[in-house]
Formats: sequence, C-alpha cells, structure tokens
Amino acid sequence: MPSDLSYWLVSAPLKDGDPNVMLEEVRRSLGSDSIVGGFEIPELKAGTLSSLLTLSDYLPKLDSQFTSIVSKLLDTLRSLLDDPSKLPQHARVNDQPAEKYLIPGTPQGWRWDTGRWGSGGKVGEIVDALTAEINSIESIQKQKQQSYSLAKGSLTTLQRKRMGNLSQRSLLDVVKKDDLVENSEFLETLLVAVPKNLIKEWDEKYERLTSMVVPRSSQRIAADDDFFLQSVTVFKKVREEYTHKCRENKFIVRDFEWDEEALDKQNKEIAALGAEEKELWTDLLKLTRVNFSESYQILAHLKCVRLFVESVLRYGLPADYAGVIVRPEPKTAVKTLRTLSSQFSYLASSSRGPQVKGGKSAGGPGDEVGGEWASVMEAEYYDFVLFEIPKVEV
Repeated sequence: MPSDLSYWLVSAPLKDGDPNVMLEEVRRSLGSDSIVGGFEIPELKAGTLSSLLTLSDYLPKLDSQFTSIVSKLLDTLRSLLDDPSKLPQHARVNDQPAEKYLIPGTPQGWRWDTGRWGSGGKVGEIVDALTAEINSIESIQKQKQQSYSLAKGSLTTLQRKRMGNLSQRSLLDVVKKDDLVENSEFLETLLVAVPKNLIKEWDEKYERLTSMVVPRSSQRIAADDDFFLQSVTVFKKVREEYTHKCRENKFIVRDFEWDEEALDKQNKEIAALGAEEKELWTDLLKLTRVNFSESYQILAHLKCVRLFVESVLRYGLPADYAGVIVRPEPKTAVKTLRTLSSQFSYLASSSRGPQVKGGKSAGGPGDEVGGEWASVMEAEYYDFVLFEIPKVEV
C-alpha cells in the first residue's frame, strides 16, 4: 500500500495517443477523493534490455539517496528557523509550494524540463547527470553547514562561559578590581565558589583550612541559584595547599587573574562571532532554500525516469505512455488505490504474473526468477506503474 503522505505517480500505456484522455478518465473515476494532475513522461532512448534491467535495479537506491538529501535539506530549513510558521515561505520549489510545482493546474500538468535535461536523451546519461547534480548540491551544502556549525559552536562556547553557574562561568564581569588585593609581595586573593548548602561550613572553616590565612578576609562577591562566590586572602606561599584543602571540602577555587582589558576583549570577541554567525546563518538559509528547490526538482525528474524505465520493461516499445500524479486524501487512500486498480485492470494481461485481490500481481510456482535480476523481477507492483514522491510537510 503506497503511503498517503506522498503523491502517487502513475504510468500506463495510452489508448489513443492522447495523454489528456487518460488524465480525464482518472479524474472522473477518482472524483473528489483526490487531486489529480498530468505528469509528462518524455520519450527517452531506452538502450538495451540488459541496461534497463540494470537501471531498474539501481534506480531504487538512487531514489532513496535523493529522497534522503531532500529530507535533510527540509530538516535544515526547520532547524534554521526559530518560528515553524515561517517554513512555508522557505520550503518552496521554483518559488512556489511543492504541490503547485507538481500539480500546477494547467492542462499540460507537470512538464519535463527539456531546457535543463534535454529531450530524447539516453536514459543512462540522464541518470548520471541527475546524480552528478544532486551530489554537487550535497557537497556544497555540507561545506556551508560545516562553516556555520563551527562559527555557532565557537559563539556558544563563549556564551556558555558567561551563562554558567559561578563554579564554571567567566568571572570577568562579576569580579571588580576592588575585590582583590593587588600589588602585594606576599598576599593573594583567592575566589572560591561555595555551594549554598555548605556556606555555614565555609564561614566556620575558611580561616583554619591552612595556616597563613588573613582573618575575617572572606567577602561575598556574587551569588546564583547554586553557589556563593567568596573571596579570601591568603599568603601566596600557601596557595596550593589552600586550594587542595578547599577541594577536599567541596569548595571550588576559581582561576582568575585581573585584566582590565579582558572583559572588553571578551565582549568584542562575542560581538564579532555573533556577527559572523548571523552572516553565515543568512548565507546558509539562502543556500538551503535554493538547494531544496533544486533537489526536489531533481528528485521529481528521477521519479519520471523511473516511470519511463519501468513502463518500457512492463509494456515494451514504442514508449507511448502517459503519466498522472495523484494526491490521495488520507481518509480515502485505500478507496483511491482500489479505484485506480479497477481503472487500469485492463492492463493485467501486460503485467508479470496473474492478478490478485487489490490490484497487485504475484508470481505463480513457475514464475521464479534467479540470477542478478531476481530482486527486480520479484518487486511488488500493480498492473499500472506506481511510484511515490514525498509531500513537503510544512
């Protein structure tokens, strides 16, 4: 059962050479259950049967790769936008909603881009061109995302230094020059983060943790939800011992050196990184919008190639086929599939194996196929050719 979260691409031989006839017949049979549009299948150069079988086996893997790239680009757009309601403005194909691109509402429906991919080309060469294009998109996208991630990571690291608790964060904007004993040959002010539940122990112990501690020198400099930042003045010669004793009592001595210019440097660095991150974010958003649009179009053309290849393998040459695209409604998707199966039931004689309930065909005891084409020949399918292309959920 194809997913009701995707569009269904259907291909079948023409009855009278006019694709609009098949389109109107499908529209009439489905009625209001689904939106239906035309989907052009170009006349490509099929090549040999062996090459088509190879492509039929290879194309599902490419399809999965292309779909994954499109999905990742959509996820990137979501992650870049702080407001989910803005996603429809960016997740567009040819500067329009994806559905409008696939089902434009014109009599012709979706058209193969002959200006970009030519007409009547060799199937293998077109597949190679589509693959090269989407691989290039993926490579450029990865490079740009890596640059943005590095800048964002550096900015986040600096911001965290200013946003953590007093046992971790930078103290440049917390401690003032007057809080410290400076220019003393023998004395040094230590800054200690004391857990709030241990503040009484600190008051009782700090003078006696080691010798050579200045009495009543502890002062409270700052506080947050978890810690008090206390100062204490000791003789420089006992600094290491005092730090060790603090650690034993779960008091955290912070490394700090007064630098009048350090805070200004830090602020300028954050501002510079913030500006760089914003610029890279803007560039990445623009690039992702373009790449999403391009990738979705490439995916649609790959699906079209799959329709062509499978139609030739199923119905033979000349390549006189027509395609339609169906947007099923979730509540009536099963009915829609049943209607399509009935609509194209006349193709049962052209399909591989006998007809079974639901429109699928299955091989009988004598239909087993071995060798390298087994996975192709055993694939589940309907009497008409059916593939899916994901909807863009925004």
